[in-house]
This record gives sequence, C-alpha cells and structure tokens, in this order.
Amino acid sequence: MSVARPARCLLSRRFAAAAKPIAAPSQCHSSFHSSAQLAGPRKPRFKSIRAEEMGLISPEKIEEYGKQTFPQYTPEEMEVLKKRYTPEQMAALEAGEAAIDPRDLTIQGRVRRDPYKLPYLDDFSKIYPIIDKRPQNLPPPSPRARFMTTEEHTLDLEKRLNAMIPKDVNFEGMKEDEIHAELSKHIDFDMEEAKYFLEPETLVNSNGPTNSALAPALGKKLSGVAGKYKAPVDPEDRGKDDAGIYKQVKRRTGLTVAQLTTMVVKTIVIRNVHNQSRLGKIRSMWVLAIAGNGNGILGIGEAKAIEPEVARQKAKLLALQNLRPIRRYEDRTVFGTVEGKVGATIVQIHARPPGFGLRASHRLFEIFRLVGIRDVAAKMTRSRNPMNSVKACVQALQSQHDPNELAIGRGKKLVDLRRVYYCGRVY
Repeated sequence: MSVARPARCLLSRRFAAAAKPIAAPSQCHSSFHSSAQLAGPRKPRFKSIRAEEMGLISPEKIEEYGKQTFPQYTPEEMEVLKKRYTPEQMAALEAGEAAIDPRDLTIQGRVRRDPYKLPYLDDFSKIYPIIDKRPQNLPPPSPRARFMTTEEHTLDLEKRLNAMIPKDVNFEGMKEDEIHAELSKHIDFDMEEAKYFLEPETLVNSNGPTNSALAPALGKKLSGVAGKYKAPVDPEDRGKDDAGIYKQVKRRTGLTVAQLTTMVVKTIVIRNVHNQSRLGKIRSMWVLAIAGNGNGILGIGEAKAIEPEVARQKAKLLALQNLRPIRRYEDRTVFGTVEGKVGATIVQIHARPPGFGLRASHRLFEIFRLVGIRDVAAKMTRSRNPMNSVKACVQALQSQHDPNELAIGRGKKLVDLRRVYYCGRVY
C-alpha cells in the first residue's frame, strides 16, 4: 500500500462495482431457418372489406342479399325437375337444399365477382367442359363385334349407295348428266364422302357408336368449309416449298427457295450425346452440317434432337441460315497462310500453286469443295477432334484479310504487296 494513496481510494472502485445491480442474462435463441426476421407483421394479400361497405349490417340486409344471390327453386322449376328425376332423386335434392342455409353462404362463403369467375352457381342444367366431365350416354361396345371382310365391305357400300338414291324420283329415260344433276339436288356428296371415309363403320355385330375420347373428325371438302382455308404458300416458290420448310430461312437470309435448293448441304459429324437426369440417361443425336454453292459461299450449322432425322433437318437449315462469303485468291486458293484455333485443335491452311490439288483430311476436304477452293494444303498440328477441326477450319477461312485493305494500310499498291512483278510469284 502506498503512503501517498490512502486505502479509501484503492477500494472505492471495487465497492462501486458491487453496488451496481446485476443485469439478467439475455435470452438469445437462434432461429431454425436462415432467412432474415421480418421487421413487422406480414401484410395481408387482399384488402379487408368491412361489413358496412357491403351493406350487410343488419339481419334484414343479410336475408335480402341471400335471397338475391342464392334464390330457392320456384314451384314451376320444381315441376320441371320432377319430370326429369325420380322421386328418390327429388327427395335427395330437397334434403340438400334444406341442409344449406343461405345465411351461412352469405356470411362465410366467398363469391367471385371478377370477369374470369367460373359459373358454379347454377342449377346444373348445362354441362361446362371446364368443370364437368363428358357424359357417358352411349352403351359399351359389344364383345361379339368383329371387323368386316372384303365381301361385307362391298355389301355395306352397296347398301349406303342404295340408301342415298331418292325413292320419289324416276330415273328412267334420263341421261347421265341429268341423273347427276338430280342427285346433286338431293344428296350432299361432300358430306357423304366425309362420313364414309373419315368415320366408316368397319365392324360387324356392333351395337352402334360407343363412348370415345376422340373428337369427331371434320372433312376437308365439306360444303361451306371447302375453299375458305388456304395454306400460306408463297407463289414465288412455284410449288417447291408447299410445306413451309424454308420459310424462316427465306425470311432471315433473303434468298428464294430456288437459290436455297441449289446449295449443297452435307452432314460431316454425327455424335451420340447423353444427358444425365433423375430419370436416367437421355440419349440424343448431335449433328454438324455444312452448306455451300462451290463459288465462295459457306455456312455451318449444328443441332441436337432425340430423333436423328429431326437433328439432321435442323442442322441443314441452320447451315443454310448461316451462309457467309469466303475470300479466295483467283477463285482457287486462300490468301497466304491462315490459321484457326478452337479448343486444343489448330488448323493451318497454306496457299499452293495451280494444279496442286487438295491435300487435307476428309472433313476439311469436303469444306474446301463446298467453298470452291481447289489448290490448298491443310494440316492439324495438335488435337484432331472432329467437331473442333471443322469449326477451326471455318474460322480460318473466315479470318482471311483483304489484300486491298492491307495495301491501303501500308501505303502501297496491291502488286507491291503481292510481289508479282513479271509473274515472279503466282500464289
């Protein structure tokens, strides 16, 4: 203990700390989820409507609203229902009506007033496809039914033709044109033909039509319908694309069907790919196609589909859609040496003199033929992946520089850039 500092000063802090009340430990409980706690109570989705605003503030108003919204059956309606339902069904109907109080529906029920409401407040006199099921009014098929033979088909056709001939007309002495004109007045041949070919009766010992999930078919030459629907066919196609296969390609490229059909399209890479999902491995077909006209136009397209034919069709259309011009020196080779790299695949293309030919792999060979290049040498120094080799070759052909632009950039003439004075260099 220091003499200069008395004991009262040393113990004053400890006494002051003991005199302070001890705060209770905080009750901190960690939540069971990681989302942040809400700052306030959650707001309701819909605005609350008071009873005063609806006018339901007295028992008389509630009863009036219930009678207007949920009316009871009138005596006339009850008489009509008694004609259609049995006494047991009428008793069940009256018991259900008595069990439901309109006051409970008015206070507790919710009636939609929006324009998209379903018509569920009705007397069930109509069938709505959205709510109700299709009624099964027809009997089940007969177990003794079988298909007709050739002789039975012939007899059935004769029976149909005899039933079509009017009985009150005498055809004796009439010419063939007069008979046809008279039959046209009494018979709708388009409708009868549609009934016979689209909905034929091919069974024997059947008990007529039965319940089916198929919708009734419509004929293509029905009276009143024929000639009103016309497929959107371009007259400039001249019948070459009535199915509309090249419709999107024409709109995006500006080419006609005649020009598109002159292009040569080839499939050069096909691969089987699989997508691992919770249902297992889903197999698909991946196709790479190229298109060209042999005169400096080239396009590439890739597509994937489950069906191989669908994948090929999509890849060919994409190749036609991606047509681009390719520069060629003297319409036979490339300008100097070009290189393209995709992934680990590097394709180098070198220009060669006339008559050298095409010395490249089979896939690059097809690309050069579609472009219209005849004298070139190509090699792949690294990976030879089929997909990457094709893409790298197309990238190299499209990355050629224009000699005129290079000459202008260097301030020289084209002959100075190519060094072809006195025919000293030809490639």
